[in-house]
Amino acid sequence: MRIIFMGTPEFAVPTLDALVAAGHEVVAAYTQPPRPGGRRGREPVASPVQRRAESHGIPVRSPVSFREDGAMEAFAALDADVAIVAAYGLILPQPVLEAPRLGCINVHGSLLPRWRGAAPIQRAILAGDAETGVGIMQMERGLDTGPVRLEDRTPIGRKTAGELTVELADMGARLLAEVLTDVDRYPPQAQPDEGVTYAAKIDKAEARLRFDGTAEEAERAVRAFNPAPGAHVEIAGERFRIHAAEVVAGSGSAGEVLDDRLTIACAGGGALRPTSIQRAGRGVMTAAELLRGFPIPAGTIL
Repeated sequence: MRIIFMGTPEFAVPTLDALVAAGHEVVAAYTQPPRPGGRRGREPVASPVQRRAESHGIPVRSPVSFREDGAMEAFAALDADVAIVAAYGLILPQPVLEAPRLGCINVHGSLLPRWRGAAPIQRAILAGDAETGVGIMQMERGLDTGPVRLEDRTPIGRKTAGELTVELADMGARLLAEVLTDVDRYPPQAQPDEGVTYAAKIDKAEARLRFDGTAEEAERAVRAFNPAPGAHVEIAGERFRIHAAEVVAGSGSAGEVLDDRLTIACAGGGALRPTSIQRAGRGVMTAAELLRGFPIPAGTIL
């Protein structure tokens, strides 16, 4: 097929690779413009999709909006059979959705209609969902409301958002490749009206761990915000990032350190014990390693 690809983060890269490996003609890759980053946080950094597209020799386009002069006309002029969208980051206006012969097909990382929106993987972990998956969805004007052509699922267990993103990215690439071998074999099926939830974009402020709920909720937050934006606590005005933690027995005031193992009480029940922690400007270490150089006595409130 003659395909336009639209995506930005690492989640989208396996899908782009699958299209190329299958021999499709990817005539353009649309992605978000380079953002400030680099070691000093100021140099423009190309998206993972831009870097991969360029390595494949695929022309890259990065409109800030399709409302820009000529953006929709340039998209339509590519005369594509289909546009494949995976975590692109821009709302597509109706003329764009309708321009390719087969419309736009989205690789979405949730079991629709649950977790429509920007952060389905993190929200599924935070909510304590038992499983999640990927839907290959025919796009329409609504936010992830389109009918689904093919779906697969996986248990969440104790996976971090990073681990789950890699798994679902590979799953989505596989499912999409299957759909494109014979689109008519996978007709779009309308989403059910029941069970709709929305996955709001993650706010960095959410990554500051709260201990007024249960220990299970706090542990899910650690996994949901790993690798980004990183769950953290503050001790004596200094930020400590928690990469992994376990739920243990314990009780006390919210955020109270209970022992010499950095066990933290949660007001809603149970306690959280970090197993992997990082002090600002230092490497990742165990809680025991941290405490040898930075004592945090029992009774401290985080």
